[in-house]
Amino acid sequence: MDSVLIRRDLPIATVTLNQPDRLNALNRGMWEALGTAMHTLSADDELRCVVVRGAGGKAFAAGADIAEFATERADASQASGYGALIHDAMQAVAQCRHPTVALIEGACVGGGLEIAAMCDLRVCGASSRFGVPVNRLGLTMAYGELQGLLALVGRAVTLEILLEGRIFGAEEAYAKGLVNRVVADDQVEREAYATAERIAAGAPLVARWHKQFIDRLTVRAQLSPAEWSEGFACFDTEDYREGVAAFVAKRKPQFKGR
Repeated sequence: MDSVLIRRDLPIATVTLNQPDRLNALNRGMWEALGTAMHTLSADDELRCVVVRGAGGKAFAAGADIAEFATERADASQASGYGALIHDAMQAVAQCRHPTVALIEGACVGGGLEIAAMCDLRVCGASSRFGVPVNRLGLTMAYGELQGLLALVGRAVTLEILLEGRIFGAEEAYAKGLVNRVVADDQVEREAYATAERIAAGAPLVARWHKQFIDRLTVRAQLSPAEWSEGFACFDTEDYREGVAAFVAKRKPQFKGR
């Protein structure tokens, strides 16, 4: 089964995160496939909008696939390479030439929220849930992952989300500016595609220029290699190993600060 599906209904394309039995938990294969899909669609001049969604109706994506951490993100060196893969995929979403709409059903947590934040617009259902509880795993959200969330909701809300690690509902997400629209659960698909159709009815070059202009006006930090690497230092800590072990064992972690 392909981890990411592409469907073209010109002038709109749909990219579907496709691991519904695991609430579309994001693993290496899915990150790679997402990046490839978005690069491919960005180059397609017949398109005017891309909808990104999760399969199964229960989750956009419920975060990272923790099961692969032991083999894919065991320490800072390994995590740095994996982080570059995540960053590339999210930049492929953010830099897609066509406007993008995140169709959010159910859980939009961790990496799922990071992907949705890289889209241009977000439509969710009334029962959707949001959050980035990485502090429970002894993890940081690295620089490449922080960009979209920080640009979307600003410093105070980003810190609230990360420091508390709380899961919250759709109305609070709307109040924080995380989503553009909240509709009844059975209307999410209809409203997201209606949004895409309104976008597609506009002049495509104008849409691309507006994305380009707004991106250019956004101040982006210039990071040194050392600063970039520090984003993955958490993977060499005892707290990270404790956080993952506690998650797998379904117990409360006992963090030591080392």
